[in-house]
Amino acid sequence: MTDTRVALIRGINVGRAKRVAMAELRALVEGLGYGDVRTLLNSGNVVFTVPPKSKGEAGARIEEAMTEKLGVSARITVLTAAELATVVAENSLLEAADNPSRLLVNVFIKPEDRARIEPLAAQDWAPDALAVGSRAAYLWCAGGILESKLVLAANRALGDGATARNWATITKLQSLVEATPV
Repeated sequence: MTDTRVALIRGINVGRAKRVAMAELRALVEGLGYGDVRTLLNSGNVVFTVPPKSKGEAGARIEEAMTEKLGVSARITVLTAAELATVVAENSLLEAADNPSRLLVNVFIKPEDRARIEPLAAQDWAPDALAVGSRAAYLWCAGGILESKLVLAANRALGDGATARNWATITKLQSLVEATPV
């Protein structure tokens, strides 16, 4: 039986830096022995299955291969299907958020990175809002992401301890995971 995973690659294809073609990324992940490899958008979202006897941690293996074969260094967060479902289920900002492109989900690279953003949850960010789950922080940016003081504060607090996706991307990834054959 295979296990479905999602790799969220931080900071590729943003501007001109760290350019990676999705076909190359799919081939790289397949070359590591993973199956059913699919990418979403052009921003480092990979859904794949892990065979039962796979050796090593997927994120570390993909990071190393990207550096060696593509010359691109990037941090990678890998979530199981269950962890992604938890990220979706724990979002308590859906009533306030009326635009999925303004609802950011900062997925923690390591679960313990949650402690870096928790102090911000006690502050009033109105009209923006912040909620913190077990594996992600949810940032509602009412006036847009670029103007949000909350986004700046979260980026400072988390540094490279998280990777952000908007809500629309997260729900599309969940749909891809659910459509993966087992």
